Amino acid sequence: MTDTTLTETAALDALRQVIDPEIGCNIVDLGMVYSVQINGGCVRVIMTLTTPGCPMSESIAAGVQNALLALEPVTDAQVELTFDPPWHPAMMTEAGRAMTGARF
Repeated sequence: MTDTTLTETAALDALRQVIDPEIGCNIVDLGMVYSVQINGGCVRVIMTLTTPGCPMSESIAAGVQNALLALEPVTDAQVELTFDPPWHPAMMTEAGRAMTGARF
């Protein structure tokens, strides 16, 4: 029998495939993912966008769902957008800063 337990690390690795098209960097390294909650086959992601009026919000949320649903044993992926706290470039990882050239 194969162990198909999903970990937060595996979910975050999958979410690194989701790129913010305006910035050209993945949402994890941009610091946009606030939490990943796993309950069996259901994954709930609480995340933000760089601005509340982001025109790519639906596309990014769909990308998150698709990336998670591609993982075993995920059967349901929920995305909750929040703007509390608001995103700031200081939330980026070192890798994100290197990819975008941001300095803080």
